[in-house]
Amino acid sequence: MSKVAVDHIGVIVENIEDAVARYTPILGPPAKRIELEEVGLRVAEFETANVTIELIQYAGEQAEFARQVMGDAQGLNHISLRVGDLAASLETARETGLRVQEGFPRRGAHGEVAFFERDAGTGLLLEFCQPDARSDD
Repeated sequence: MSKVAVDHIGVIVENIEDAVARYTPILGPPAKRIELEEVGLRVAEFETANVTIELIQYAGEQAEFARQVMGDAQGLNHISLRVGDLAASLETARETGLRVQEGFPRRGAHGEVAFFERDAGTGLLLEFCQPDARSDD
């Protein structure tokens, strides 16, 4: 069995511009900035050697669905695992008792994603992400 890859770690911030300014001296400039107006999210992605750190700001009334999925608390929010076949991975996860949140799978910041219900034992919010094919690979 191959090792699982962490696609990204999601962090909810109050003000994305302030957060980007704070972390750019440490992590370098964001590799990507994404506006997901349809779900009310502003995202800045920092690429490190081994994982992407995704800063997320709720923006506007359209963010209600995102708030339902990820919650209101600022700080470390979720861990996203990279999968090659989202449908097959979801079926395996369901067999272990994990439950996909309503409204998923759906399009995310950089591919097809599915969030699970927050784990009662650990508090972890887990996401599976099947990234879009990249032209630079």
